[in-house]
Amino acid sequence: MKNLAFVFPGQGSQAVGMLDDLFEKYPQIQHQFSRASDILNVDLFEMVARDPHNLLNLTEYTQPALLTTSVAIWNLWNEQSEIRPTYMAGHSLGEYSALVCAGALDFEDAVLLTHKRGQYMQQAVPEGTGAMAAVLGLDDEVVIELCQQADSGGNVSAANFNSPGQVVISGAKEAVEKASELAKEKGAKRVMPLPVSVPSHCQLMQPAAEKLAEDLETVNIKSPDFPVIHNVDVLPHISPNEIKKALVEQLYKSVKWSQTNQFLMENNIINITECGPNKVLSGLAKRTNRAWNINSLNTTKGFDKALGAEE
Repeated sequence: MKNLAFVFPGQGSQAVGMLDDLFEKYPQIQHQFSRASDILNVDLFEMVARDPHNLLNLTEYTQPALLTTSVAIWNLWNEQSEIRPTYMAGHSLGEYSALVCAGALDFEDAVLLTHKRGQYMQQAVPEGTGAMAAVLGLDDEVVIELCQQADSGGNVSAANFNSPGQVVISGAKEAVEKASELAKEKGAKRVMPLPVSVPSHCQLMQPAAEKLAEDLETVNIKSPDFPVIHNVDVLPHISPNEIKKALVEQLYKSVKWSQTNQFLMENNIINITECGPNKVLSGLAKRTNRAWNINSLNTTKGFDKALGAEE
């Protein structure tokens, strides 16, 4: 289908029971979870369905769980529809989901990579020493400047440019708190500390990126079947080496999601379909362009609407 982009969410979209509605109608979804569970030697579907051991929010399991969810929904879409996207994009961890669904990265490799990625991220920063906060109501450039004022050493920076007027900052706890205070003084509508154990997409993730780079050297990445817009440079890459480079840099550089949505608008995308649990990216899309036709494949109702079963 022309003018269609599939987008894949990252951490923060997970919730216990997030697949219950779809699984009731489409039990074949569990096949994808069986494959992932065998790789990780853990019952990933039970974790998503009931989370009896409180593991779902541990980043080393959150990441492969979200990846598996998105891939399972994509495979279900392919069973139900012949419609294919013009572009794909994923927010942070979602970039791995996009690459799997675009045929660039094997599912098994992606499950292991995202599991290790989560471990490396947690190891890079001792718990309690890092922080993230969402800043609402200030321009991107203002937030960047406030981070530099708060800490000239780069210990806090803009991590996610999510939508106009919504920027997430990340880094060392004290530096994030200082930048948050400066943002309030500058007139931010809200500054919200985020409940995370890892400060993603900042220079504190450099050690994690170095370990991930070593793992990526052993993984076979192919040219994607659909262009995947990458977080770090808002460009689609065909070269496997360029894709690996983008995945490594993504860990310690900003997620340029506002710019990704701008790219999609400039390339005549009029339909956005979120392939994953929740509606986080759908909400960001609505704030970016109210003219877009936006669908979310997180429920049977949403699936039917996207397939054209509902008006």
